[in-house]
Amino acid sequence: MGSPTIKHDSQTTLSEGTSREASEEAPNGSSGHPSVRNVAKLWHSSRLRDTMAGIRKYQEDDSRRLVGMVEEDPEYKLVVQGNRLIVDIDNEVILLHKYLRDVYVKRFEELETLTTNPYTYARALKAIGNHEKITESLLDGILPPAVIMVMVTATLGPPLDPEALENAKEGADMLLSLEEARDEILGYVESRMGMIAPNLSALVGSATAAQMIGSAGGLTSLSRMPACNVQVLGANKVASNMGFSKATVQRHIGFVYHADPLKDMQGDLRTKGVRILAAKCSLASRVDVARTSEDGEMGRGLREQVEQKLEKLQEPAPNRGVKALPAPDEMPKKRRGGRRARKQKESLQMSEMRKAQNRVQFGVAEEEILDGDEMVGLGMAGSAGVESGKIRASAGDKRKVGMSKATVKRLRTMSGTSGGGSAHGLSTSLVFTPVQGIELQTPQAPDPSKRLKEINEGWFSSMARFKKEKDSTGKGSN
Repeated sequence: MGSPTIKHDSQTTLSEGTSREASEEAPNGSSGHPSVRNVAKLWHSSRLRDTMAGIRKYQEDDSRRLVGMVEEDPEYKLVVQGNRLIVDIDNEVILLHKYLRDVYVKRFEELETLTTNPYTYARALKAIGNHEKITESLLDGILPPAVIMVMVTATLGPPLDPEALENAKEGADMLLSLEEARDEILGYVESRMGMIAPNLSALVGSATAAQMIGSAGGLTSLSRMPACNVQVLGANKVASNMGFSKATVQRHIGFVYHADPLKDMQGDLRTKGVRILAAKCSLASRVDVARTSEDGEMGRGLREQVEQKLEKLQEPAPNRGVKALPAPDEMPKKRRGGRRARKQKESLQMSEMRKAQNRVQFGVAEEEILDGDEMVGLGMAGSAGVESGKIRASAGDKRKVGMSKATVKRLRTMSGTSGGGSAHGLSTSLVFTPVQGIELQTPQAPDPSKRLKEINEGWFSSMARFKKEKDSTGKGSN
């Protein structure tokens, strides 16, 4: 794989000692901004220079393979160092972009809002410089035509002094050189992932595998991590650490979230896919450490399993079918109730005495009685209501007692009567009289008072007349 060439300026090819002396002796410019070499020092560092030299050395030999332990191989150490260097380059680019904006804001303030990419900002700054007017030919190939049309009509500020402009251009050259170095390092790391971690690269892609190994501190460290920690590698913790709102911050958005197998998934399904893929990444990293599948066959098998599970998650729910309505039931239903229900209702109903107690007669003082420690009003159940005879203490049962024919017949037999007009079966022989008290009498015997009344009306009545008796001849005599 061919490596991109890094274009060095006359001011960026200084040796380390010369750059250190220049950065120590360089004073602030006339505009009040420090020199760009005091802000960004990574480009002139020996670490970047040694890493780039090692990358070019190993890129010439593409047929080299790892032998023995992965952690002890010098090329593996170079790959891990390249991963860490990519992170440092990104931080350096942020510092340089901020420095360029602070310096060039007096000349063109709207450039910061029209170009948000740091590399595009640096290219536009070098093209515009101190030109009195922006033309389309200056920015052709750097910005889209719509943005160029806006810049042509924009108003420029006063030109920068030569020293400030020189610092801005030097910072822009340094930023673009860092971009080229980053691309070269990233391309080398991705190309070596197939040799260092073939199964992990086959599962999540070379770029994601390189990021995960660099963030974990090595392949061995990654293999020792549980799946719950693998899925949060590379997660952004700025909002939680700086006290910003967490309402819009998504959790567990790391390198695995942006892996190739999960790019087409949305919403909650992607979150479930992160958990599935993180578990397989743990297995693939352990296989790479053990060097049991150097051709990446195990990683391709794990990726097929992940894709099958993701397709299963995206399938719609199975159709349960249309359930038929039940047959209409238009038959009259049996009413609930009956004798048992009526008895229960009657046993719980309010008595006449309680109903009268709840009523109060208008214009009449209510009678009260002492019930324990409190006075209870009697309402219309007082002495006035009782004396009037309109209130009964017990309601009584107005229903007739039902008896079967066998019971009636048995009672008649016991009472000694067979006719229907005689005494009732429930009649008793005990009678209360005002003179003699309790008397025992036979129900079937005739009443003596009625017999005495008939005799008196026959012989001693005032309306009675003499009767004529018949003799033996059949003639009556007076």
